[in-house]
Amino acid sequence: MRGGGGAGRRRGWPRGRLRRGGRAYGRLPRFPRPVRRPGPYGGRTNHRKGDAPSQAGRTAVFRPFSVQPSAGSSRFHRAETARAEAFSDGVFSIAATILVIGLLAPPHRPGGLGRALARQWPAYLGYIASFSYIAVIWLNHHQAFVRIRVMNRGLHAANLFVLFTTAVLAFPTDVVADAVQADVAGRDARVAVALYAGIAAALCLSWVVLYYRLHVCPGLLESGVEPAYVTHGIIRSALGALVYCLVGFLGWLVTPLIALVGFALLPAFYFATSEGLPGGRETAGA
Repeated sequence: MRGGGGAGRRRGWPRGRLRRGGRAYGRLPRFPRPVRRPGPYGGRTNHRKGDAPSQAGRTAVFRPFSVQPSAGSSRFHRAETARAEAFSDGVFSIAATILVIGLLAPPHRPGGLGRALARQWPAYLGYIASFSYIAVIWLNHHQAFVRIRVMNRGLHAANLFVLFTTAVLAFPTDVVADAVQADVAGRDARVAVALYAGIAAALCLSWVVLYYRLHVCPGLLESGVEPAYVTHGIIRSALGALVYCLVGFLGWLVTPLIALVGFALLPAFYFATSEGLPGGRETAGA
């Protein structure tokens, strides 16, 4: 039965109440509005009025690709080798590419291009020696990092030292090419080969530092690495630094041609021993 004032509403239904399935429910309870408070990492979390915020109720903001340090520690943590390898490959590729900048078309008179190109033989020899050196460095770097499991701060610093000396190799290459082309037996040519020998020796010493870091931190290496690999790496790098200094001294004292020949031949030694000296390539389980 419908009443006049309640048209469209059943008699007995109170206002403001829910109707469902023919039953009447009471009013919905009113909950306190949530209060937004800052979370532990700049995010926000919900707490009701009167509730004390708890550590368990907080929500942290997800930060991708971030390394959460251990509790109570802010020291440098060990990292994977992928980023260091990618960065190193980029430096090696750029250092090898810019060597070609020293190869320019020589000025010449009509009909004299052949003689002008022939006079640039020091630039060709320097390019071959330096590109071969960087290529062998890249190969040795690859052989070393397939044996490295993780890196710490000391190994990162040693790797950056290797990249620093590699990137500067283009500078003495151009100096030697210009000086030897001007006068193969002149004083400038002697100074130029001594400069190249000094930087090449510093590059060898950077490898000594890298292998030494692996020697004092053997936990950075993969399991099953050849027992004598690191020791042989230190020996061959120190030997290379000594030989570069020797050929540079002979080039300055006797003739720069001796140094040029030595610069061209030494990368072959490093290529032949990229996996270690003979007798040290056996694996630990062999």
